Amino acid sequence: MVAVASRIRLEDRECPLSTTVQHVGEWWTLLILHDAFDGYTRFDQFQESLGISSSMLTTRLKSLVADGLLERRPYQTNPVRHEYVLTGLGRSLRPVIVALAAWGNSRLAPEERSMILVDAHTGEEVDPAVVDPRTGRRLDDSDAYVFTAGPAASPAMRDRYAAPRVQTRPAR
Repeated sequence: MVAVASRIRLEDRECPLSTTVQHVGEWWTLLILHDAFDGYTRFDQFQESLGISSSMLTTRLKSLVADGLLERRPYQTNPVRHEYVLTGLGRSLRPVIVALAAWGNSRLAPEERSMILVDAHTGEEVDPAVVDPRTGRRLDDSDAYVFTAGPAASPAMRDRYAAPRVQTRPAR
């Protein structure tokens, strides 16, 4: 048997992006979560919606349960059948799924979009944006917002971010 090297570098093991991708960075996982946000909870619903094989769906659902994103609950006793319900941690990923879909739609002409996000009360299309809740400013400007080492950073992470690109703004 040939050993396969880990796809994650040692210094990435503490990186929140790398660890998140370990949990949700796989094609089927994101699509299962998307279906869960649309209200699907049962194995057959996911399978029919996605056209995924039973073995792949079983594997992905087990991973999502093990990672605490879905909870497996019995909904029928004879025979026992289970549903998969989003946990609080799973529900907290909704803005990420919405942002990914919005990014995909932003590259299409309006008439080419097969799915859009709308306000549930007005039916009007919305344009999601990731913002700093304190200031309301969009976070998509990589010159205005940069990563730097946090309090728990290892020496390797501190080296990576040794010279933070913090820009000083002129006083007003």
